[in-house]
Amino acid sequence: MTQAAARPSERDGEVPREALRAATALLRETGDLKRVRTADGGGASVAERAFRRSWAELVRGEDPGRIAVRECAAAVAGARLAGVDGPVLRRCGLTADEAVAVLERSLLQHADRMTPATCGLLRAALPDLVEEPYGGPAPGFAEALCAQPRAGATRPGRPRLIVEPPESHGDHCWAVAVHGVLLAEAFGAAPGDVFLLGLAHHLHNAVLPDAGFAGEELLGGHLPAVLARLTRQALAALPAALAARVEPLLALREGADTPAARAFHAADVIDRVLQVRHHARAAAFTAEQALEDLDLVHPCAVSGFHRAVLDAAGTA
Repeated sequence: MTQAAARPSERDGEVPREALRAATALLRETGDLKRVRTADGGGASVAERAFRRSWAELVRGEDPGRIAVRECAAAVAGARLAGVDGPVLRRCGLTADEAVAVLERSLLQHADRMTPATCGLLRAALPDLVEEPYGGPAPGFAEALCAQPRAGATRPGRPRLIVEPPESHGDHCWAVAVHGVLLAEAFGAAPGDVFLLGLAHHLHNAVLPDAGFAGEELLGGHLPAVLARLTRQALAALPAALAARVEPLLALREGADTPAARAFHAADVIDRVLQVRHHARAAAFTAEQALEDLDLVHPCAVSGFHRAVLDAAGTA
């Protein structure tokens, strides 16, 4: 997935259809980490914690490409393991090698949804995931983005569609960053660039509450100056070298004529639609889906007794 080894980007107006179709189911599952929480997370989702951690490591001077691959590997392994990550496995008594084997088993359940090169790159990063992560502070804007709700679907001249609970900007930016890494090879993009752009593309919303496209239209001619001013404020909180790398990447939001821009926009629009589809699925969920499709009463030594109890209670 390096820039030199990646396949050429598709011609303008075309997309790598096969790669996108293969990856979308995985993007849906990794995106669900926006909704997974654990007792030690202080109420933050797994996605928000990864968003903060990524920014903290970037500010410390870690290589963006390395962070991108590591966080993507953690997300893919977490698609099925949820909050059971490498440090949790170590706290449960597993050795480092045993913890890596569990993470690898989870990651490989998605091998057919990734290119072989991407899968190999993520597998190689798994040993980095079994120790306690860096716990340094994230920039203030990262904390604010995790507290700032997303507007959801809006359209000028129409009432907002309110869905609860809303995702945070930290959730969304993390998802776009990680999904951009998963799509980077298909677009011929450098993973580190797409990851940084995904993390940073809503810096202005650390201060500006999200009123969606409808609200942006009402701001009218003020919008460009407001976005530029607030983005500069956020970039000023970063080390100079990191800010100098992030700032030109943000300009890629305005078009889809480079590999990194195309991978970013693909990840962004897919995440926005998958988020809405999540709310639609949740609203339409039935008990039968849990009992029949998801095997809520799963096979075990006492499953026959469980079924008898439910039948007698009239809840089967």
